[in-house]
Amino acid sequence: MRGLLVVNPVASAATARSRDALLGALAGTVETEVAETEHRGHAAELAADARRDGVDVVVVLGGDGTVNEVVNGLLGEDPTRERPTSGVPALAVVPCGGTNVLARSLGLPRDAAESVDVLLDALRTGRRRTVGLGRADGRWFTFGAGFGLDAEVVADMERRRAAGRPASAALYVVTGVRRFFARGRSAAGPLRLERPTEPPVAGLHVVIVTNTAPWTYLGNRPVDPTPHARFDTGLDVFGLRSLGTASTLRHIRQILTADGRPPRGRTVVSLHDLDRFTVIASRPTAFELDGDFLGTRSRVTLEAVPRALTLVL
Repeated sequence: MRGLLVVNPVASAATARSRDALLGALAGTVETEVAETEHRGHAAELAADARRDGVDVVVVLGGDGTVNEVVNGLLGEDPTRERPTSGVPALAVVPCGGTNVLARSLGLPRDAAESVDVLLDALRTGRRRTVGLGRADGRWFTFGAGFGLDAEVVADMERRRAAGRPASAALYVVTGVRRFFARGRSAAGPLRLERPTEPPVAGLHVVIVTNTAPWTYLGNRPVDPTPHARFDTGLDVFGLRSLGTASTLRHIRQILTADGRPPRGRTVVSLHDLDRFTVIASRPTAFELDGDFLGTRSRVTLEAVPRALTLVL
């Protein structure tokens, strides 16, 4: 079996020691080449090359951003909705980022060494799992997308990390609070969600799209606005028509409670198992995929693609 190990050297725990330990563990099971990412988008380029070269499995030692790039490199742009997995290398993840949403949603241990043990067992036994993914205007995502406030927080966090501030749950909370109170309190939100054969949902300030649950984590605590989202169903949506302080605090408490129920309230929009929809903004609005800020957008079409990717798990 031929493999490629993609390493993000700036990920939280992706040290040379962890890389060498993983290579040693894979020896004898997978003939592995190593490539370290050097710039944004490099992981996608490496994954695309691996597919063209007929590699069997791509192992990612990094966080959610690196995983997202590798997935996009493996799958590329395909105009068809149904994505066959034949000819696409399987993906394996050894989590080394700050949050590792995908790996934790798949049930992998947070500890990288324990995840390596799971990976080796799966390789030896041939254990695989095929999952559905989301796609936004041709770009794949594994666990979530967001418009509005959460994307603004992601953008602020990226700027802080670029300035040398390490990411932490506390910093996310402080950044979120500052961004919330810095926003204007317009009566109607700029976002509108449109579905085929359904009336539009307008006046939204926030739209969170999920492919699994939870949507993210705050340290060890799951943040779960769409508890019914699954890899084997369509996409789920959580939206807010108001960002009033009292109602927003109530909904934050609901999504942190993890009681298996979606948030409730007259300003909440909760949609489950959608195949395809479009989010339209009356003004350019911040947008993120898998925790990666992609700038502002005025229109994005999102769709669920079943059985899109095979994982070694």
